[in-house]
Amino acid sequence: MKPVYTCQMPIRWGDMDAMGHVNNTVYFRYMEQARISWFESLGRGGKDADGCGPVVINAHMTFLRQLRYPGDIECRLYAGAPGRTSFETRIEIRRIDEPEVVYAEGGAKVVWCDYEAEKSVPLPEAILALITG
Repeated sequence: MKPVYTCQMPIRWGDMDAMGHVNNTVYFRYMEQARISWFESLGRGGKDADGCGPVVINAHMTFLRQLRYPGDIECRLYAGAPGRTSFETRIEIRRIDEPEVVYAEGGAKVVWCDYEAEKSVPLPEAILALITG
């Protein structure tokens, strides 16, 4: 997979659960925010002029170490070889103060869709060029 985007964000106190670590659902929010920030950096933050844009059709996460407040994380986003309408993404979540340690890794399959028709459409050339270039 090709590295396509890296971002940092804080671990918020409210991300923690009663067990004193970041709740497992929040890791998916971190992954979501990294993916959305990447799309926004490409000018693809929402639907385009044709009413098309990205849809996640599945997501998964493997929790390797517990994250705790306070701290900051780095999300490293990777994109896999594109198909006609979709591509896989992978993410690694690390603490800024321990960049060599992966705390969680996961991914999501992204399909480009016509939102009104609720059907997949070919990936935009700009996305294809970034992933394959």
